[in-house]
Amino acid sequence: MRSVVTGGAGFIGSHLCDYLLARGHEVICIDNLLTGNPDNIAHLFGNDRFRFIKHDITEYIHIPGQVEYVLHFASPASPRDYLEFPIQTLKVGSLGTHKALGLALAKDATFLLASTSEVYGDPEVHPQKENYWGHVNPIGLRGVYDEAKRFAEALVMAYHRTHNLDTKIARIFNTYGPRMRLNDGRALPAFMSAALLGKPIEIFGDGLQTRSFCYVSDTVEGLYRLMISETHEPVNIGNPNEITILDFAKEVLGLTGAKSEIVFKQFPTEDDPKVRKPDISRAKEILGWEPKVERREGMKTTLDYFRTMLEGSK
Repeated sequence: MRSVVTGGAGFIGSHLCDYLLARGHEVICIDNLLTGNPDNIAHLFGNDRFRFIKHDITEYIHIPGQVEYVLHFASPASPRDYLEFPIQTLKVGSLGTHKALGLALAKDATFLLASTSEVYGDPEVHPQKENYWGHVNPIGLRGVYDEAKRFAEALVMAYHRTHNLDTKIARIFNTYGPRMRLNDGRALPAFMSAALLGKPIEIFGDGLQTRSFCYVSDTVEGLYRLMISETHEPVNIGNPNEITILDFAKEVLGLTGAKSEIVFKQFPTEDDPKVRKPDISRAKEILGWEPKVERREGMKTTLDYFRTMLEGSK
């Protein structure tokens, strides 16, 4: 099997490259390194079945030879990133998805879109099932990411219906683990890095908003099962174990033993989701998949990684 992973130097993308290589695939990783990190794939550079191409996929993608899978993970994904790069986020969701679909069509390859739970916006339905259409502010600051992914889903389905292309849509919920950036602005790295550095843990709002965190190995296993499945409908990939942000901050403090103060701040953007929990009934039924890694176990591994990163930066 020969697979192309766009955004393959990113957090989830790099773990997906590892997973595919371990299963005998030849992997072509494409990334313009806007938010990706070559350190995430440095260990693969000696592998003769791995190739890295630095390229902006909003431009034409040329890959000689046969390709069986195109996995589209290119996009800024954290609020900090897509607020810093709003136009690039919209372009990669639209033009980048179009170019990646064009590659899949030319190669008669299976196409998998890394969509997001953000297509549900600030949801009025809880937990979120795939048949929920969402509650998104298209002109809000977060809209650049939410609508980019919603458009990408529409484009994927148009290619499936018009060209009979074999397509998959993964709606990925909060994922965590090694190779996350300490400064990407998401709750887990922000809380862990603050605790490790003895700084205050900053919580936006009252901390009663909820999230559910899925360890990266579970997410990648779900993505692979979706990739080789027969379904074309969107599938939630996430962990339904829901927790408030305040309780999550307390878990981080307990795990690290830090004495950091918890402080409350105003939300930096509007439309921040108040709840987030996937209904994974479809993933269980169609893919035979559900998360296996307990949050405390995954957090310990992630914490060890962040400790190493901070020590290396001194």
